[in-house]
Amino acid sequence: MATKIRLARGGSNKRPFYAIVVCDSRMPRDGRFLEKVGTYNPLVAKDSEERVKMDAERVQFWLDRGAQPTDRIVRFLEAAGLRAKTERNNPNKGQPGKKAVERAKERAAKAESAE
Repeated sequence: MATKIRLARGGSNKRPFYAIVVCDSRMPRDGRFLEKVGTYNPLVAKDSEERVKMDAERVQFWLDRGAQPTDRIVRFLEAAGLRAKTERNNPNKGQPGKKAVERAKERAAKAESAE
């Protein structure tokens, strides 16, 4: 069975609250899970200890058994010191989109014709 460590959403509309769960990868996001190993509250300040709570021993137990953490959980594990930090590379993140490039070209062409 392929297991994942991921977030299961709870809370009401516009007030999210997540449980960090270990589940079979074929189960739906908020469906059946094997074990709840922590919580994540995105509404709390980023530097607060209440934002992410995890049972580090149980998380390590499941990682040793081959559970695959999702991207967001990997970030939580890196912050908790349970996993080595990896450098991420997204070269397209800082570049403007297609429409912004088109507008810049139009402005440049207008400026040249006005001179």
